Amino acid sequence: MTLDQAVQWRKSLKNESQTLSLTNGCFDLLHRGHCSYLMQARALADRLLVLINSDRSVRALKGPNRPVNQEQDRAYVLACLEFVDAVVIFDSPRCNREIAALAPDAYAKGGDYTVDTLDPDERKALIDCHAKITFLPFVPGHSTTSMIQKAAGK
Repeated sequence: MTLDQAVQWRKSLKNESQTLSLTNGCFDLLHRGHCSYLMQARALADRLLVLINSDRSVRALKGPNRPVNQEQDRAYVLACLEFVDAVVIFDSPRCNREIAALAPDAYAKGGDYTVDTLDPDERKALIDCHAKITFLPFVPGHSTTSMIQKAAGK
């Protein structure tokens, strides 16, 4: 979906008294840790929307060799998961604009974050829309970086 489409979908969810959970990330090489995380994020509300970083923003965050998979492919794979209801690609380093536009009921972030370490603009957008912020644990031994290193024989 585009952001505009997602905002319209969000309005229809509210009209149907359904809640929305939101999360964001690169989701470059989908693995068990991602799936566990996304299932838990979906359990926070009736529907789950995943914001994914564009290829350009992934390179800015992770370096010139990332992403491994292009944004449209990453979005497609995520959208195929039954516990993901919608995917929106965003092109900035942070997704505070998208959070403010979608006003989720719940927001999930990985357990390596705290309220204090969230990006200040994203945190403000979440507080302004009264989203319940939940930090979800990682599945030990599962990360995109470790998958890339293993594939490279390291």
